[in-house]
Amino acid sequence: MQEQPSSTKAQTLVEAQFNPRIKTYITAIVVGTCVLTVFGIVIIPFWLIFGRYYLNKYFDSLFCELTTRSLNFRKGVLFQVERTIPLDKIQDLTFREGPILRYFGLSTLKIETAGQSTTGGTDMSLIGIVDSREFREQVIDQRDKITDLGSKTSSSTPSSSGDGESKETLQAILETLQRIEKKI
Repeated sequence: MQEQPSSTKAQTLVEAQFNPRIKTYITAIVVGTCVLTVFGIVIIPFWLIFGRYYLNKYFDSLFCELTTRSLNFRKGVLFQVERTIPLDKIQDLTFREGPILRYFGLSTLKIETAGQSTTGGTDMSLIGIVDSREFREQVIDQRDKITDLGSKTSSSTPSSSGDGESKETLQAILETLQRIEKKI
């Protein structure tokens, strides 16, 4: 017999794995950007020497998991970012594969939430998740389970103790509307 999960603690459903080609992709982007700038050309040898160490640390810091209630993400070496996005706040999951990403066998999964701070921006961008299309579907399925469960619970749970109060409140609103209508 299995124990039921505690309602206060979220269970991990899926932990995303990241493609090691991210390191090659980032190296190519940094070198390409440096080549386009005059000052950057001087940085290229240093990046090629020390960049590998930094990229290994960065890759080791990447973490993303889907729980029963949220999507958790962590990355960074010098500047660490940790995000927890509740599944019921996720509005859109955009899957993107540009020509450069496709060349490296990578893709980007962009997550947009309700109430995000920048218009047209994304809350989280995950580059290089292995089987990112499948991971996206798992996130969408879990989000739908959470939002369906929430709507069923709120609509199907009648308030037995509050029925009298609800009727009184509605009656007061009706009387107020009738008084307003008479004045118009």
